Amino acid sequence: MAIEVKSVDELRLMRRAGLVVAEGLRAMCAAAVKGATTGDLDAIGREVLARAGARSSFLGYGAEYGAPFPAVACISVNEELVHGIPGERRLVDGDVVSIDFGAIVQGWHGDAARTVIVGPADPLDEALVDATRGAFWSGARAAVEGNRVSDVSKAIEGYVKGLPRRYGTLREYTGHGIGTEMHMAPDVPNWYRPRPTPRLRPGMAIAIEPMLTLGTHQTLELDDEWTVVSRDGARGSHWENTVAVTSGGAWVLTEPDGGASGLGDLFAPLAD
Repeated sequence: MAIEVKSVDELRLMRRAGLVVAEGLRAMCAAAVKGATTGDLDAIGREVLARAGARSSFLGYGAEYGAPFPAVACISVNEELVHGIPGERRLVDGDVVSIDFGAIVQGWHGDAARTVIVGPADPLDEALVDATRGAFWSGARAAVEGNRVSDVSKAIEGYVKGLPRRYGTLREYTGHGIGTEMHMAPDVPNWYRPRPTPRLRPGMAIAIEPMLTLGTHQTLELDDEWTVVSRDGARGSHWENTVAVTSGGAWVLTEPDGGASGLGDLFAPLAD
């Protein structure tokens, strides 16, 4: 499948969508406190979209397969790894909460995820979240002109393997291209496979999203047809951003600073 290459103006529209996503995640993460429900967090995401005049990338997704997603955010707690459906679940101290959120502005998507810990954190959980965030930035620094998609995967895998603790890396779920649709070519795995992959060039945009667990990579899908849990009950973490390839580097469209703090001299934004 052909990979969508955006114009400068189209990437700027994606940046607008990305900033809506960043604001929604900031607000939802701040509200992830003891006593809040996952449905409360989703309601905050809806408010952010409404204020921005944006549409949700997630609400109604999958309708063609018979199980449309019923919320604007995927909120996954502890052993729920991705695609958790918000509802009446009330958060308690120590919960590891992954929030995935998407927005559409003038037909262009932004998609990102963060993981936060409610109240006092177990050091193992803190290290897991730090590892997932670090894996994202390792992948993002490889998302530059001339590299291949597999270089992003190799950077993520290399980072995770270099950590002092072993983590499971989800294999059934990957990053992806993004633009006029939320999920597009190419797939962006979080592990390296020695095979030909597309070369990155300016105008491409990919969602890079490491998903790690404290156990193995094996997963199960619950009867709701959405929520993915770890087969061994281990807790997981998810960190994602939409990254645009630009001349000379990369631009993280869903970070308020565009990725300057994580990309260093590879930070190469277009004028907002």
